Amino acid sequence: MPVISRFYGIAVKMYYNDHAPPHFHATYSGNEAVIEIETSALLRGGLPNRALDLIVEWVELHRDELRANWDRARHAESLDAIDPLP
Repeated sequence: MPVISRFYGIAVKMYYNDHAPPHFHATYSGNEAVIEIETSALLRGGLPNRALDLIVEWVELHRDELRANWDRARHAESLDAIDPLP
């Protein structure tokens, strides 16, 4: 599973051929969460509140890039790195 971004100890990953709805995986300090791209909703798993807040902020800044990576993953194309939070 390619890591597409890292910031503040959070790794953001996306699987190839993953199930709908479009989402990504975020890991932090031994925790994993699955986050829906369109709504930033937590689909399963969990992260500490501060890490989850950072993820939601990051998604708001990079939703279009996440959508594009999801489409690339569906076509087995290389995924682009996405800038971290500053």
